[in-house]
Amino acid sequence: MMTNQEVLTTYEAMQTLTGQMVTAATNADWDALEELEQRISTHVAALKANEEKVVLESAGRLRKVALIKQILEDDRKIRDLTMPWMAQLSKLINSTGTERRLANAYGA
Repeated sequence: MMTNQEVLTTYEAMQTLTGQMVTAATNADWDALEELEQRISTHVAALKANEEKVVLESAGRLRKVALIKQILEDDRKIRDLTMPWMAQLSKLINSTGTERRLANAYGA
């Protein structure tokens, strides 16, 4: 079971990681982004398993809300940076599939 401080420390660590993810996405460092995403998943799993039993006092709740808001803002920035890249990748994959079908149909 996590303590109140451990819950807040976990959210703070996640907020730090999402900030690093924004930097990685800005720099198109997809390997770093993936590694950071995996690290966040570990924190999320810990919270899912333990946070429900923890009751935060007023100041702790306010800190948690502020951290979650920053995490969500970082998530929006990451999506804004990755969506064009994902669309380009999808277009490339679809184009390659079309080329392969044409080559199969008409010979290369």
